Amino acid sequence: MSWIVQALIDALSIGSIYALTALGIGLIFGIMRLINFAHAEFITVGVYILMLTIALGFPVALFLAAVGVMVLALLSERLAFRPVRGADPSTLLITSFALSYLLQNTLVLMFGARPSGLNILPALSQPILFGEVRIPTIHIVTIAVTLLLLAATGAFLKKTRMGVEMRAAAVDFQMARLLGIRANRVIAVAFALSGLLASAAAVLYVAQTGVVEPRLGLHLALIGFVATVVGGMGSLPGAVLGGLAVGMVTVFLQVLLPAELRPYREAFVYLAVILILVLRPQGLFRSASARERV
Repeated sequence: MSWIVQALIDALSIGSIYALTALGIGLIFGIMRLINFAHAEFITVGVYILMLTIALGFPVALFLAAVGVMVLALLSERLAFRPVRGADPSTLLITSFALSYLLQNTLVLMFGARPSGLNILPALSQPILFGEVRIPTIHIVTIAVTLLLLAATGAFLKKTRMGVEMRAAAVDFQMARLLGIRANRVIAVAFALSGLLASAAAVLYVAQTGVVEPRLGLHLALIGFVATVVGGMGSLPGAVLGGLAVGMVTVFLQVLLPAELRPYREAFVYLAVILILVLRPQGLFRSASARERV
Protein backbone atom coordinates (compact mmCIF):
# COMPACT_ATOMS: atom_id res chain seq x y z
CA MET A 1 0.00 0.00 0.00
CA SER A 2 2.87 2.39 0.77
CA TRP A 3 4.21 2.33 -2.79
CA ILE A 4 0.75 3.23 -4.12
CA VAL A 5 0.57 6.28 -1.84
CA GLN A 6 4.14 7.22 -2.79
CA ALA A 7 3.39 6.93 -6.51
CA LEU A 8 0.14 8.86 -6.12
CA ILE A 9 1.89 11.81 -4.43
CA ASP A 10 4.63 11.78 -7.09
CA ALA A 11 2.00 11.68 -9.83
CA LEU A 12 0.01 14.55 -8.32
CA SER A 13 3.21 16.60 -7.97
CA ILE A 14 4.40 16.27 -11.56
CA GLY A 15 0.80 16.37 -12.81
CA SER A 16 0.33 19.70 -11.02
CA ILE A 17 3.19 21.26 -12.99
CA TYR A 18 1.75 19.83 -16.22
CA ALA A 19 -1.66 21.25 -15.26
CA LEU A 20 -0.26 24.76 -14.74
CA THR A 21 1.48 24.56 -18.11
CA ALA A 22 -1.63 23.27 -19.87
CA LEU A 23 -3.77 26.00 -18.28
CA GLY A 24 -1.38 28.70 -19.52
CA ILE A 25 -1.53 27.27 -23.04
CA GLY A 26 -5.29 26.78 -22.85
CA LEU A 27 -5.95 30.40 -21.85
CA ILE A 28 -4.41 31.70 -25.07
CA PHE A 29 -5.96 29.02 -27.25
CA GLY A 30 -9.41 29.63 -25.78
CA ILE A 31 -9.44 33.27 -26.89
CA MET A 32 -7.17 33.40 -29.95
CA ARG A 33 -7.34 29.76 -31.14
CA LEU A 34 -3.54 29.89 -31.02
CA ILE A 35 -1.20 27.20 -29.73
CA ASN A 36 1.56 29.39 -28.33
CA PHE A 37 4.71 27.28 -28.61
CA ALA A 38 6.69 30.21 -27.19
CA HIS A 39 5.11 29.28 -23.86
CA ALA A 40 8.08 26.90 -23.50
CA GLU A 41 10.45 29.87 -23.55
CA PHE A 42 8.28 31.79 -21.09
CA ILE A 43 8.96 28.95 -18.64
CA THR A 44 12.67 28.87 -19.44
CA VAL A 45 13.08 32.64 -19.09
CA GLY A 46 11.41 32.45 -15.70
CA VAL A 47 14.00 29.91 -14.56
CA TYR A 48 16.91 32.04 -15.80
CA ILE A 49 15.57 35.18 -14.09
CA LEU A 50 15.27 33.15 -10.90
CA MET A 51 18.86 31.93 -11.29
CA LEU A 52 20.22 35.43 -11.90
CA THR A 53 18.39 37.03 -8.97
CA ILE A 54 18.41 34.27 -6.34
CA ALA A 55 21.28 36.03 -4.54
CA LEU A 56 18.79 38.79 -3.64
CA GLY A 57 16.74 36.28 -1.66
CA PHE A 58 14.08 33.83 -2.79
CA PRO A 59 11.03 36.11 -2.30
CA VAL A 60 12.63 38.88 -4.37
CA ALA A 61 13.77 36.42 -7.06
CA LEU A 62 10.30 34.87 -7.20
CA PHE A 63 8.69 38.29 -7.63
CA LEU A 64 11.16 39.33 -10.34
CA ALA A 65 10.69 36.03 -12.20
CA ALA A 66 6.92 36.45 -12.21
CA VAL A 67 7.06 40.09 -13.32
CA GLY A 68 9.76 39.37 -15.93
CA VAL A 69 7.81 36.56 -17.57
CA MET A 70 4.58 38.56 -17.55
CA VAL A 71 6.36 41.48 -19.24
CA LEU A 72 7.86 39.09 -21.81
CA ALA A 73 4.40 37.63 -22.50
CA LEU A 74 2.91 41.12 -22.94
CA LEU A 75 5.73 42.19 -25.27
CA SER A 76 5.28 38.99 -27.30
CA GLU A 77 1.59 39.70 -27.70
CA ARG A 78 2.14 43.33 -28.64
CA LEU A 79 5.11 42.93 -31.00
CA ALA A 80 4.69 39.43 -32.47
CA PHE A 81 1.05 38.34 -32.35
CA ARG A 82 -1.02 41.53 -32.52
CA PRO A 83 0.25 42.54 -35.99
CA VAL A 84 -0.79 39.15 -37.44
CA ARG A 85 -3.92 38.62 -35.35
CA GLY A 86 -6.24 38.87 -38.33
CA ALA A 87 -4.13 36.62 -40.55
CA ASP A 88 -4.63 32.98 -41.42
CA PRO A 89 -4.27 30.57 -38.44
CA SER A 90 -1.21 29.03 -40.07
CA THR A 91 0.46 32.46 -39.97
CA LEU A 92 -0.16 32.69 -36.23
CA LEU A 93 1.27 29.20 -35.78
CA ILE A 94 4.42 30.04 -37.75
CA THR A 95 4.78 33.26 -35.75
CA SER A 96 4.58 31.20 -32.58
CA PHE A 97 7.31 28.85 -33.80
CA ALA A 98 9.49 31.76 -34.91
CA LEU A 99 9.17 33.53 -31.57
CA SER A 100 9.96 30.29 -29.74
CA TYR A 101 13.16 29.68 -31.71
CA LEU A 102 14.19 33.34 -31.42
CA LEU A 103 13.90 33.29 -27.62
CA GLN A 104 15.50 29.87 -27.33
CA ASN A 105 18.55 30.79 -29.40
CA THR A 106 18.85 34.13 -27.61
CA LEU A 107 19.12 32.20 -24.35
CA VAL A 108 21.78 29.92 -25.88
CA LEU A 109 23.80 32.97 -27.00
CA MET A 110 23.53 34.59 -23.58
CA PHE A 111 24.04 31.59 -21.29
CA GLY A 112 25.41 28.79 -23.46
CA ALA A 113 23.85 25.42 -24.18
CA ARG A 114 25.28 23.53 -21.20
CA PRO A 115 22.99 22.76 -18.25
CA SER A 116 23.59 24.50 -14.93
CA GLY A 117 22.60 23.52 -11.42
CA LEU A 118 20.26 25.60 -9.27
CA ASN A 119 19.23 24.62 -5.76
CA ILE A 120 16.76 27.32 -4.78
CA LEU A 121 15.32 25.91 -1.55
CA PRO A 122 17.49 23.10 -0.12
CA ALA A 123 15.12 22.58 2.81
CA LEU A 124 12.39 21.40 0.45
CA SER A 125 14.44 18.36 -0.55
CA GLN A 126 14.02 16.89 2.93
CA PRO A 127 11.40 14.13 3.10
CA ILE A 128 8.37 13.97 5.36
CA LEU A 129 7.77 10.52 6.81
CA PHE A 130 4.27 9.04 7.04
CA GLY A 131 4.91 5.53 8.28
CA GLU A 132 6.79 3.81 5.45
CA VAL A 133 6.03 6.58 2.97
CA ARG A 134 8.76 9.17 2.35
CA ILE A 135 7.32 12.25 0.66
CA PRO A 136 9.70 15.04 -0.41
CA THR A 137 8.55 18.36 0.98
CA ILE A 138 8.75 19.92 -2.49
CA HIS A 139 6.00 17.56 -3.68
CA ILE A 140 3.63 18.76 -0.96
CA VAL A 141 4.53 22.39 -1.71
CA THR A 142 4.01 21.86 -5.44
CA ILE A 143 0.54 20.37 -4.96
CA ALA A 144 -0.48 23.08 -2.47
CA VAL A 145 0.78 25.96 -4.64
CA THR A 146 -0.92 24.51 -7.71
CA LEU A 147 -4.25 24.17 -5.91
CA LEU A 148 -3.95 27.77 -4.71
CA LEU A 149 -3.15 29.07 -8.21
CA LEU A 150 -5.94 27.05 -9.82
CA ALA A 151 -8.44 28.32 -7.24
CA ALA A 152 -7.26 31.91 -7.72
CA THR A 153 -7.47 31.61 -11.51
CA GLY A 154 -10.95 30.10 -11.29
CA ALA A 155 -12.11 32.88 -8.97
CA PHE A 156 -10.64 35.52 -11.29
CA LEU A 157 -12.43 34.07 -14.32
CA LYS A 158 -15.77 33.71 -12.52
CA LYS A 159 -15.91 36.64 -10.10
CA THR A 160 -14.25 39.57 -11.89
CA ARG A 161 -15.48 41.64 -14.83
CA MET A 162 -12.29 40.96 -16.77
CA GLY A 163 -12.61 37.24 -16.13
CA VAL A 164 -16.18 37.22 -17.41
CA GLU A 165 -15.05 39.14 -20.50
CA MET A 166 -12.30 36.57 -21.10
CA ARG A 167 -14.78 33.71 -20.81
CA ALA A 168 -17.16 35.47 -23.21
CA ALA A 169 -14.33 36.01 -25.69
CA ALA A 170 -13.42 32.33 -25.45
CA VAL A 171 -16.98 31.31 -26.39
CA ASP A 172 -17.42 33.74 -29.32
CA PHE A 173 -14.70 36.32 -29.81
CA GLN A 174 -16.39 38.27 -32.60
CA MET A 175 -19.71 38.51 -30.75
CA ALA A 176 -17.88 39.61 -27.60
CA ARG A 177 -16.25 42.45 -29.56
CA LEU A 178 -19.63 43.49 -30.98
CA LEU A 179 -20.99 43.67 -27.43
CA GLY A 180 -18.28 46.16 -26.46
CA ILE A 181 -15.55 43.98 -25.00
CA ARG A 182 -12.13 45.49 -25.80
CA ALA A 183 -10.20 42.80 -27.63
CA ASN A 184 -6.72 44.21 -27.04
CA ARG A 185 -7.22 44.44 -23.30
CA VAL A 186 -8.70 40.94 -22.97
CA ILE A 187 -5.92 39.33 -24.99
CA ALA A 188 -3.23 41.27 -23.11
CA VAL A 189 -4.62 40.12 -19.76
CA ALA A 190 -4.78 36.54 -21.04
CA PHE A 191 -1.10 36.71 -22.05
CA ALA A 192 -0.14 38.25 -18.70
CA LEU A 193 -1.99 35.53 -16.80
CA SER A 194 -0.42 32.90 -19.04
CA GLY A 195 3.00 34.37 -18.21
CA LEU A 196 2.26 34.27 -14.49
CA LEU A 197 1.31 30.58 -14.71
CA ALA A 198 4.45 29.89 -16.76
CA SER A 199 6.64 31.51 -14.09
CA ALA A 200 4.96 29.42 -11.38
CA ALA A 201 5.50 26.23 -13.37
CA ALA A 202 9.14 27.26 -13.93
CA VAL A 203 9.86 27.77 -10.23
CA LEU A 204 8.17 24.52 -9.17
CA TYR A 205 9.88 22.53 -11.92
CA VAL A 206 13.38 23.80 -11.19
CA ALA A 207 12.80 23.29 -7.47
CA GLN A 208 12.22 19.60 -8.24
CA THR A 209 14.89 19.04 -10.89
CA GLY A 210 17.59 21.56 -9.93
CA VAL A 211 18.65 21.86 -13.60
CA VAL A 212 18.68 24.99 -15.78
CA GLU A 213 19.24 24.88 -19.54
CA PRO A 214 17.89 26.77 -22.58
CA ARG A 215 15.52 23.99 -23.68
CA LEU A 216 14.13 23.34 -20.23
CA GLY A 217 10.61 24.52 -21.05
CA LEU A 218 10.29 22.52 -24.27
CA HIS A 219 9.36 19.26 -22.55
CA LEU A 220 6.83 20.97 -20.30
CA ALA A 221 5.22 22.86 -23.17
CA LEU A 222 4.93 19.68 -25.25
CA ILE A 223 3.27 17.84 -22.35
CA GLY A 224 1.07 20.89 -21.74
CA PHE A 225 -0.05 20.85 -25.37
CA VAL A 226 -0.81 17.10 -25.16
CA ALA A 227 -2.75 17.69 -21.93
CA THR A 228 -4.74 20.47 -23.60
CA VAL A 229 -5.67 18.16 -26.46
CA VAL A 230 -6.58 15.30 -24.12
CA GLY A 231 -8.67 17.56 -21.91
CA GLY A 232 -10.44 19.18 -24.85
CA MET A 233 -9.16 22.10 -26.89
CA GLY A 234 -10.50 25.33 -25.41
CA SER A 235 -11.68 23.77 -22.15
CA LEU A 236 -9.72 25.16 -19.19
CA PRO A 237 -10.97 22.53 -16.68
CA GLY A 238 -10.13 19.93 -19.32
CA ALA A 239 -6.60 21.31 -19.69
CA VAL A 240 -6.04 21.06 -15.93
CA LEU A 241 -7.43 17.54 -15.68
CA GLY A 242 -5.55 16.55 -18.82
CA GLY A 243 -2.29 17.68 -17.19
CA LEU A 244 -3.06 15.71 -14.04
CA ALA A 245 -3.99 12.66 -16.12
CA VAL A 246 -0.74 12.75 -18.12
CA GLY A 247 1.22 13.09 -14.87
CA MET A 248 -0.61 10.11 -13.37
CA VAL A 249 -0.02 7.91 -16.41
CA THR A 250 3.66 8.91 -16.59
CA VAL A 251 4.45 8.11 -12.96
CA PHE A 252 2.43 4.89 -12.74
CA LEU A 253 3.99 3.58 -15.95
CA GLN A 254 7.41 4.26 -14.43
CA VAL A 255 6.39 2.19 -11.40
CA LEU A 256 4.51 -0.64 -13.13
CA LEU A 257 6.51 -1.24 -16.31
CA PRO A 258 9.22 -3.91 -16.24
CA ALA A 259 12.74 -2.51 -16.00
CA GLU A 260 13.55 -3.36 -19.62
CA LEU A 261 10.53 -1.35 -20.86
CA ARG A 262 10.95 1.76 -18.70
CA PRO A 263 13.18 3.54 -21.27
CA TYR A 264 10.13 3.44 -23.58
CA ARG A 265 7.81 5.01 -21.01
CA GLU A 266 7.14 8.12 -23.12
CA ALA A 267 6.05 5.94 -26.03
CA PHE A 268 3.49 4.23 -23.79
CA VAL A 269 2.28 7.63 -22.54
CA TYR A 270 1.62 8.84 -26.08
CA LEU A 271 0.01 5.52 -26.96
CA ALA A 272 -2.42 6.11 -24.08
CA VAL A 273 -3.07 9.62 -25.45
CA ILE A 274 -3.82 8.19 -28.90
CA LEU A 275 -6.26 5.67 -27.40
CA ILE A 276 -8.07 8.43 -25.52
CA LEU A 277 -8.41 10.54 -28.67
CA VAL A 278 -9.60 7.53 -30.70
CA LEU A 279 -12.37 6.96 -28.15
CA ARG A 280 -13.09 10.67 -27.60
CA PRO A 281 -11.76 12.79 -30.48
CA GLN A 282 -13.10 15.96 -28.81
CA GLY A 283 -11.09 15.22 -25.66
CA LEU A 284 -12.33 14.50 -22.16
CA PHE A 285 -14.31 17.75 -22.00
CA ARG A 286 -16.03 19.79 -24.68
CA SER A 287 -15.20 23.47 -24.66
CA ALA A 288 -17.85 26.13 -24.13
CA SER A 289 -17.43 27.35 -27.72
CA ALA A 290 -17.97 23.82 -29.04
CA ARG A 291 -21.15 23.46 -26.96
CA GLU A 292 -22.38 26.77 -28.35
CA ARG A 293 -21.85 25.54 -31.91
CA VAL A 294 -23.89 22.41 -31.15
